[in-house]
Amino acid sequence: MAEHAQFDELARQLSAVGAVKRDLVRVLPPECPGGSAAVLTLLGRHGDMRMSKLAELLAVDLSVTSRHVAHVAARGWIERHPDPADKRSRILRLTPAGQEQLDELSRRTSQLLAERLGDWTDDEVAQLIRLMTRLRSSFGDCRSPAARPPTPVVEETTRTPAST
Repeated sequence: MAEHAQFDELARQLSAVGAVKRDLVRVLPPECPGGSAAVLTLLGRHGDMRMSKLAELLAVDLSVTSRHVAHVAARGWIERHPDPADKRSRILRLTPAGQEQLDELSRRTSQLLAERLGDWTDDEVAQLIRLMTRLRSSFGDCRSPAARPPTPVVEETTRTPAST
């Protein structure tokens, strides 16, 4: 097991990741702020879902999720359809325009990472991906422990813009 000093340094390095995330958000187009990008990313990764599930995945309040959803829906990037199982609920679905926007976000994010990590080898990038995947897995999905189902350890290779 790592020594206490190593965990202290790791905590300092993780707090600095905020600067990386801010740079990633800066490459987003003005009409697609970080919250909107997160909505598109999650719908692209997980498919159609209820607003409550999206709020859970975003780890934010339903009212915040509702504002993000209204923003992307107003731009035609998602559709809201009645849930056949519960007519009071809506199912959120990515539209073709939303998929195009998501593809553009991914392109911008990948381009920035390629620029910033241009002096890294393919093996170093792969190692970072493996270690960050393992770190995320160690922390689970960040929901409250009572609401969190057991998380299987799975390597994720999906690229995501700006963070989720």
